[in-house]
Amino acid sequence: MPRTTRDAAALPEPGDGDVVEVRRSSRRRRTVTAYRESGRTVVLIPAAFSPAEEQRWVAQMVAKLRIREERRKRSLGGDAELMARARALSAAHLDGLAEPASVRWVDNQHRRWGSCTPADRTIRLSSRLQSMPEYVVDYVLVHELVHLLEPGHDERFWALVARYPRAERARGFLEGVELAATAGAAGEEPVSDLDD
Repeated sequence: MPRTTRDAAALPEPGDGDVVEVRRSSRRRRTVTAYRESGRTVVLIPAAFSPAEEQRWVAQMVAKLRIREERRKRSLGGDAELMARARALSAAHLDGLAEPASVRWVDNQHRRWGSCTPADRTIRLSSRLQSMPEYVVDYVLVHELVHLLEPGHDERFWALVARYPRAERARGFLEGVELAATAGAAGEEPVSDLDD
């Protein structure tokens, strides 16, 4: 693993209050990587970069990261789009049997990816999922939709969840995110680029 050194001061990103931390690596030669970690943006750069190169690459990588996150948010849409997505997933993988009354994004779920109340047929997904790949969001939706059919996590429940073809991959992704969060590592895929 490359040895990294952290710059003494994290750089605030103008306009949004985000904190950008630059980590230099003596083993990194050309690649530049950026990702979100514990509420800040981390940019990994070669130790040999000049201050001007650092500034240019940090700005470029922060912009790329924001564009990627905005693209994901737009593709996932708001609550109406989430409901349409849930209905389509129910039709495709659960024979249309799971019929939610509402599906919405929520900001108050910090330890769960989603929740379902079968009594009133409501599903809530953590807004933390908005920055994750679509197949992961779809998996969480399928998981919560299955709760409308099977409230517990018994064998029948998991058999229904397994109808979603990328269920195991999505579960692995979420386990990795949780592990990274507890270990203090990056909680999402880094954005990388090469210095031309």
